[in-house]
Amino acid sequence: MTTLWWVIIAVVGVLIIAIISLYNSLIRLKNRVDEAWSDIDVQLKRRYDLIPNLVSTVKGYAEHERETLEKVVEARNMAVNNQQNSDVQKQAEAENMLSDALKSIFALSESYPDLKANTNFLELQRELSDTENKIQAARRFYNANVRDFNTKIQVFPSNLIANKLNFKKYDYFEIETSEAKPVEVKF
Repeated sequence: MTTLWWVIIAVVGVLIIAIISLYNSLIRLKNRVDEAWSDIDVQLKRRYDLIPNLVSTVKGYAEHERETLEKVVEARNMAVNNQQNSDVQKQAEAENMLSDALKSIFALSESYPDLKANTNFLELQRELSDTENKIQAARRFYNANVRDFNTKIQVFPSNLIANKLNFKKYDYFEIETSEAKPVEVKF
């Protein structure tokens, strides 16, 4: 064989190794995004499990606040039903509605001093607050992995392989614009 053949074989070998390497990195990033989404699911499940306990604790103190409690239960059920939905935006909308409903139930506690002092309510409030923080951390982790994956499938030369193998962009798990506004504090 001539030197030209060895050069051609070497170039083809390098191209094959580069393609395999790019493909493997795309799969790693895709799996990280899927893992990050499952972390969000775990925290959301924890939140869903805590809400019925919170509602039943509040019911004993605020029986005539039925509308607020029904909104929380309705928002929870909508979020649980949307959990199976693969559309990240619809899931985010349902979760944002649930967050708003939970804010109203905590605001309700301001009107009932006995409820505010109830140890069960305080523990549930602390647990939900901790869960909300974990959801925010999981959301940030998910969005960072989505950013990395989306960037990888859009930059050259990995975009050539990503397009040929039908890798699709992931959506970000975004907060509602009303939640993004700063909280107004009045004295």
